[in-house]
Amino acid sequence: MATGGKRRRYDLLRLIDENEPIGSIRLVDMMQQRGYSIKDRTIRLMLSELDEENLTEKVAGKGRRLTSDGREELERGDVSGRLERIRERIATLTSEVTYDPAEDGGEVVAGAAQVPTDRVDEAFDLLTALHESPVGPIPVSVTDGDSGVELAVPSSITLDGVLLSRGINTRLVAAGLVEYDGEITRYIDAISGEGSTMDVVHLLVEADRTDVDAILHGSEGVLIVDSREFPLTRFDETQDLSTATRDRLGGVVKFRRPREPGEVPTGTQGWEFASLTYGGAGETAFALLHEHGLLSGWKSLDGIEPRAAFEPAPAVRERL
Repeated sequence: MATGGKRRRYDLLRLIDENEPIGSIRLVDMMQQRGYSIKDRTIRLMLSELDEENLTEKVAGKGRRLTSDGREELERGDVSGRLERIRERIATLTSEVTYDPAEDGGEVVAGAAQVPTDRVDEAFDLLTALHESPVGPIPVSVTDGDSGVELAVPSSITLDGVLLSRGINTRLVAAGLVEYDGEITRYIDAISGEGSTMDVVHLLVEADRTDVDAILHGSEGVLIVDSREFPLTRFDETQDLSTATRDRLGGVVKFRRPREPGEVPTGTQGWEFASLTYGGAGETAFALLHEHGLLSGWKSLDGIEPRAAFEPAPAVRERL
């Protein structure tokens, strides 16, 4: 099947998934709204093919819905659609950030994770040690869950929202792994491309590519970061805001002017843009907990949370 045909197929499956049960007439309208020149006859033929492949099934008088095979097919094959939704979510969350590092108030983007009840103490021993390392502080929000506690920690995407609120537009160009020994020394891997997203956090963490634990023992570690470009004309302001955000919300940060010695994660850097590498507390904390097998589930981008909901990890540890 040609690339365009695959994209149309997965767009149709996604629309059924999001609106099921749904009829062919409405599907024609929705596909046309997405720019497809398509008629009812074509949609009906596509639906018949999906039925034959056991990816969709009829709901009497209502239209089609996905089967379990259809959901698996959508999840397995709709890579471009998933990335598009993640990028849209990043853009939405970034625009909702109101955090001001000078006041240490407002709302931040947070990741969320679940830790089993019988391992909460172990988790907070690690988060406290991370808080006291050069990567700290580690602000944490905790709520009780059904089988443990749910943690929220600020995400690196918060920084993009802080900069955007000051009229500084950033462009995520890569995410990947860096060696860290008190400062970022070099990139060892990167996933790049126009509009790269922090979706790669899951890829890198689940692949056991990080080594945050080494930092706790005074050794060189491996952290997840993302790299962004921003206008060189706003360098000093961006540096001040980013450093203040890092000091309040934790993580690691590094700046690079055009043509300065050192690495950029991918490609070449234009004269009009500077580079900003940032690894947030959330991504770093969840990587550490994963290294110790302490996560029962997690999201790198969960939503917007008020800064006031977070406390330093040691303070939370004392209260639990």
